[in-house]
Amino acid sequence: MSNRFEIKILLLLFTACSIMGCQENVDITNRYVFKDNTALDYLRKHPDTYSEYVQLLYQVPMSKISQTSVAQILSARGNYTVFAPTNEAIQAYLDTLAAKNIIDEGSWEGFRDSTTLDSIRKVIVYNSIIDGGDEHKAYETNAFPQDNKAEFPLANMYDRKLIVEYRKDAPGSIWVNGAELHERNRDILAINGVIHCTTAVVAPSNNTLGYLLNEILAGKQRGYYVAALLTKAVGMLDTLSKYRDDAYEDRYQRGLVKDFSHTSGIGYTFGKVPEHRYYGYTFFAETDDFWETEIGKEATDITVDDVLEYLRDKNIYPDAKDDRNFRDEENLLNQFVTYHFLPMRLAANRLVLHWNEKGYTSSNHNPTVVQYEYYTTMGKRRLMKFLESAESNGVRINRFPTIDNSRRGTYHEVKCDPDKVGIPVNNPEATGDFSVRNGIIYPLDQLLVYTQGVRDNLHKERIRWDITAQFPEFMNNDLRLQYYLRAQRTGIPTSIVYPYLDDCWIADDNYFFYYNGYNEGMKNFQGDELNIRGNVDVTFRLPPVPAKGVYELRFNIQSDGYNRGMVQFYWGHDRDRLAAMGIPMDVRMSGLERRTTAGTFPSGVGWEPDSEDDDANAEVDKKMRNKGFMKGAEIYCDGAQGVSVMARADPLIIRRVILREQMDPDKTYYLRFKTVLDDPTREFYVDYLEYCPKEVYDNPETPEDIW
Repeated sequence: MSNRFEIKILLLLFTACSIMGCQENVDITNRYVFKDNTALDYLRKHPDTYSEYVQLLYQVPMSKISQTSVAQILSARGNYTVFAPTNEAIQAYLDTLAAKNIIDEGSWEGFRDSTTLDSIRKVIVYNSIIDGGDEHKAYETNAFPQDNKAEFPLANMYDRKLIVEYRKDAPGSIWVNGAELHERNRDILAINGVIHCTTAVVAPSNNTLGYLLNEILAGKQRGYYVAALLTKAVGMLDTLSKYRDDAYEDRYQRGLVKDFSHTSGIGYTFGKVPEHRYYGYTFFAETDDFWETEIGKEATDITVDDVLEYLRDKNIYPDAKDDRNFRDEENLLNQFVTYHFLPMRLAANRLVLHWNEKGYTSSNHNPTVVQYEYYTTMGKRRLMKFLESAESNGVRINRFPTIDNSRRGTYHEVKCDPDKVGIPVNNPEATGDFSVRNGIIYPLDQLLVYTQGVRDNLHKERIRWDITAQFPEFMNNDLRLQYYLRAQRTGIPTSIVYPYLDDCWIADDNYFFYYNGYNEGMKNFQGDELNIRGNVDVTFRLPPVPAKGVYELRFNIQSDGYNRGMVQFYWGHDRDRLAAMGIPMDVRMSGLERRTTAGTFPSGVGWEPDSEDDDANAEVDKKMRNKGFMKGAEIYCDGAQGVSVMARADPLIIRRVILREQMDPDKTYYLRFKTVLDDPTREFYVDYLEYCPKEVYDNPETPEDIW
């Protein structure tokens, strides 16, 4: 449980909380205001509706180390969102437990042992409350996530993200993890929060994705039986059963993984490290309906061999090994199955992240220009592209539209050929047993394959990725682009202290931070950045390229500040023997200036502002490229949302071509940055990188776009 709850427990030991009387009845016809009393007061004053829930609030302690009850917390100062189940809702939940043979009968007397009893009490209570702390207001319905099947930004007391659902066939109704909010009896305001009456218990499953798939197989449950069968065949169920790194948990609890403290002479080196290291998975799964139509058998009668025969007939992954060693990454079935999994849990509103792309504002959540994410799949490492635009009608996998990307264009979709429209991502399975703690399933009604066509299309486009997109830990631990975070700066433990990032190796005397950019309006793509201080020495594992060929690898530089540094970069596929590439990269260099401690000097990059003469603009671009530089991208704003100046128009933002090399999709490449300045106060900054194939940057017919 989060440390903020422990702080509140200590405060309660020294603070007397008064209970103020007020005789009211539940108003089921209009919005109810109870602003002179606490959330607990309101619940206590309506025993006909909430007596069972109130009893649980008094029975459930805040944590293992304190017997302070949750009821005491709800009587204290704060900003609590309470999804309060009615007496009937709790009874229905107990009846469900009895039907599953978890308890003997649908009552509190039906529990066979105290451990299960305590666990169920906590499930009901901890899942029903979101604590906004001192910084964030409780959620009224008008502040709920607007997108269907989106997650609340803040987790509940069980450290779970709840999902809100809006159904077209029930306008005005709202569900939270399958529990419907009472249509008239929600948004009840108290002095310390908001209460929403629920007609069911909010109880996401405490099981894992691996457990769920195994249960589907054992019970021959229709829906995702074939998907579960194939997942088990390639040996993934154990992996999908992980949800938390217990070794990190132990080290953090024992104080061995410490928050960063200020180090004199180096600068800003303080920051809180993550409390947990969670695992997560996203599964894009063809439904049983799909398989029954394609194979012509009842789903529970379909075998692994049936699917293998189907894949062979479709000539899917023709270069893969066609043998019975399904756990081998080169195996046909393994390649098919693992391309359906990402090693991170992505809710519906996290598949494509929107922040400061041209025309977008978070107040309306309407996609504007084409926005995309590239992630690396599990198993054999391959790219999966997600795209959302004003024209895409939602998020689509591996979509390759024709875009108005001219110098005076809009960067909106113009058209999309039928063979490039991509696979639509349907609403996830997010309620009941499917609401597992470490994963999420998206139903597919089309076959998802990393085809030669997908690879060819990826090879024909520039691939830009935010640096945090290549590290699953930033999503799984709720760090990336979460603007509710209470700290601007999150410290990431170095590799010697604890290897928090699987694909990153951080030297011991580095201070490695993630800045979420909240309220700062930083000049970064998606607003955030990685920032490293000290004697910089960090190595990243890069995403795979889609096909063999020559690629440029580019690094975005944002030199807004005088404390940037200079690094030598190394590249190759042997992490222990990376070759130095080119001259050192000076992150103090902008389009016009080079800012050093000795003064400001001309950079010699050759940046000039765009004019009305596009031929002249193209000539400036060409001269910059001859020196290994490019202007910033036109797609995003120079700073916060709604800023009219785009990154391309800001001389402080440029791209550096750091290498141009032959690359192979079957090889893993690494990029190392090591400081060349004897000054630990300098900082190294990482925003985004780009792969650009020769077919794009050296295309004589269609020059690379400015976006």
